[in-house]
Amino acid sequence: MRTFGMPEFWFILEAAKWTLALSAIAFFFGALGGLVVALSRVSPVAGVRGAATAFVQVFQGTPLLLQLFLIFFGAPILGLDINPWIAAGIALSLNTAAFLGEIWRGCIQAIPRGQWEAAEALNLSYVSRMRDVVLPQAWKIAVPPTVGYLVQVIKGTSLAAIIGFTEITRAGQIINNATFQPLIVFSVVAAIYFVLCWPLSLLAGHMERRLAVANAR
Repeated sequence: MRTFGMPEFWFILEAAKWTLALSAIAFFFGALGGLVVALSRVSPVAGVRGAATAFVQVFQGTPLLLQLFLIFFGAPILGLDINPWIAAGIALSLNTAAFLGEIWRGCIQAIPRGQWEAAEALNLSYVSRMRDVVLPQAWKIAVPPTVGYLVQVIKGTSLAAIIGFTEITRAGQIINNATFQPLIVFSVVAAIYFVLCWPLSLLAGHMERRLAVANAR
């Protein structure tokens, strides 16, 4: 047993790069999937809408921790050998896609109906309507809640510690097992998460206020 000191602090702090890397992977692939989900949710094809709705309900209706378990422990049963990196990346990406898809669906449907009707009057195809008329306007609405949700992605990476992925929380567990000083160790862990998430929360709030001012004009 040793006392918590600078080497232990740096060990936890260095694990932040893996938290950020996992967050970036989850957000990137989740954003790609979320765009597909959002467009599918407003698709004129009933089957596509139904499949997207089922995807969202499954991943929003089950805990992220359970999704991690199913992917990490279920893959070997199917003959797939995956490590904690891949399992955490897949689970967080799918979960992020479900939530961002719903956020963006709401933003798409928030566009005034007159814009949709104007695009239809110009005889634009569905793809052209979305690309040239609806999505550029929806993007302005979507930026603040998207930045805000990134905070949830960063905090959600802490659950990857359960399957052995060494990020901030897992690093804290390792140091706590060596020092038996949980108050100090996990206070440091909480402080690092706060430093990572607080600026994003401020940015999301600032964007929301700017959007409200712009809409009021």
